[in-house]
Amino acid sequence: MSERIDHVVIHVEQELDQAADQYTRLGFTLTPRGHHSKGTSNHLAIFGDDYLELLGVEPHNASKPGIQWEHPHGLAGLVFKTSDADQTWAALSAREVALDGDGPGAFHRPVEVDGQYLGDARFCTLRIAADLVPNGRVFFCEHGTPELVWRSQWQQHANGATGLAEYVYVTPDPVRSVALLRQAFGAEAISEHPHGVRFQAGPTAVWYLRPEGVAAHYGIALSAVPHHIERAIGLTIKVASLDRVGRLLTERSVSVLHADAKRIVVAPALAQDVIFSFV
Repeated sequence: MSERIDHVVIHVEQELDQAADQYTRLGFTLTPRGHHSKGTSNHLAIFGDDYLELLGVEPHNASKPGIQWEHPHGLAGLVFKTSDADQTWAALSAREVALDGDGPGAFHRPVEVDGQYLGDARFCTLRIAADLVPNGRVFFCEHGTPELVWRSQWQQHANGATGLAEYVYVTPDPVRSVALLRQAFGAEAISEHPHGVRFQAGPTAVWYLRPEGVAAHYGIALSAVPHHIERAIGLTIKVASLDRVGRLLTERSVSVLHADAKRIVVAPALAQDVIFSFV
């Protein structure tokens, strides 16, 4: 079991086309649309050893039982790496972390490049009990075929993206909210800060912040931050050059909420309701 993030999920419902257009405009190279054996579909932005997933449902699949995520539109999935899903299930169970189902579940999706079928990408996942994660999911993913996900042609981005830097929750009680990760991983990676709590997951920081903390963190107005809700709301991507990102966003007429020498923040309406930033 690893504290490192494997990927994050943005729940786009039936807006896969719009989501792909928005994230391409932000400078990401997206994989061709993939279709899971469970009925969902996606596009990925692949980085060095993690990735961003735009997950949704095509209209013809929308009525299938159990296919729709029950969470609000936007950032909804925090996914940790595991090299052995069965072992992780046992380790979490030993820590008395409640899990969904009777064990890890397997699924797959075909992978094509330029119309050529390369094989099925295979995954095995386990999910922390749904009632422990308000408005989202936390789960673990074992990749059976990583070579079909981390391909070099998908890791080059016009915005210079290199990896996941931050995953941010808004919550009225950060200490209570981080308790789940404390139970799963222990307290070593957790630190308290003026507006909340940080869980350091390898190179990626998972923040639990009060609304005023989210506003301060991103340099945006408090009115732009949802109140009276607990959910994942902000995503930050590490890039090679902020100047490069700034030029790209200007050229593509992308509205920016905040920009300084350390961070550029994009309007949520242009990123599937995510407070989206580059550092």
